Amino acid sequence: MTQNLDVASPIDLRQMSDAKAWADTALQKRPARTDFFNAFATQHTNPRILELGSGPGFLAQHILECITVDEYGALDFSEAMHQLAQERLNSHGHKVQFIERSFKENHWTAGLGKFDVVITMQAMHELRHKRYTVNLFKQVQQLLRPGGVFLVCDHYAGMDAHGISGMQNNQLYMSIDEHFAALQHAGFSDIRQLMVLQGMVLHQAKI
Repeated sequence: MTQNLDVASPIDLRQMSDAKAWADTALQKRPARTDFFNAFATQHTNPRILELGSGPGFLAQHILECITVDEYGALDFSEAMHQLAQERLNSHGHKVQFIERSFKENHWTAGLGKFDVVITMQAMHELRHKRYTVNLFKQVQQLLRPGGVFLVCDHYAGMDAHGISGMQNNQLYMSIDEHFAALQHAGFSDIRQLMVLQGMVLHQAKI
């Protein structure tokens, strides 16, 4: 029998109480999220965007208010999060497609088509173990048009180059070097670290 190494989550974001509690405190706990939002909102002209783990719509709102977007796919496994996002993105509803799927499922990419940009912010650890990351990154490649961009931001384990500590759990979270290596192993060749701040790292990758 294969041992289940997945790290259990202390909350269930499919429950409205937990989803709302997370949304109410996310920016307070990580005020640097806004700096990362600005970095995300600098890509392509009139892109078709897919966000993985779109949550309550904070990043989507920022991007939709900063740049002109053809279509925005908000993918999340939580109906409760989508409800919160629908309220927040009401004025952009004609451009936003809410997709209730888990990127842990084998065929979550089916029927989504191709995108200019795939983005994810503070969601990769919801794989619940870092060993799944390379496979997910390979699936992301299937969704990118030629010249497309993957922007991935999450917490990191260990320390950054300036000695700032990240998360302690090195099974759930990757080190900064592991973030880069996972993108390489998935087949991305044009990889750049864009930002390291407040325990999170943002990479840009192209095929």
